[in-house]
Amino acid sequence: MTVLNELKPGLDEKLYENALLIELNAVGLRAEQQKRYPVHYRNQLIGALVPDRIVEEKVIVDPKVVVAFSEDHVAQMLGYLAITGLDLALLLNFKSAQLGIKRVARTKFDF
Repeated sequence: MTVLNELKPGLDEKLYENALLIELNAVGLRAEQQKRYPVHYRNQLIGALVPDRIVEEKVIVDPKVVVAFSEDHVAQMLGYLAITGLDLALLLNFKSAQLGIKRVARTKFDF
């Protein structure tokens, strides 16, 4: 909320991403920006996944500037969780004056 209150809604996602890193570090949380995770297919490296933000090596935080979260956003986070091995992602929407938050959790049944 601090980032949204200071920057106001509707800016570019990258601006919120950068400000969020500053704010998380300021409150004592360890946050990594653009951490790379190798992606394998049939035991062969096919590339890397680069989530926007990993907080405390536990949570993926993905800032968005969208009208509303979609099933595509949720599906993307589930894919990120599967590859990173993490269990929780937070989608943050900076489109309007009220911060939108969507929690996405991986379960043992996710593929």
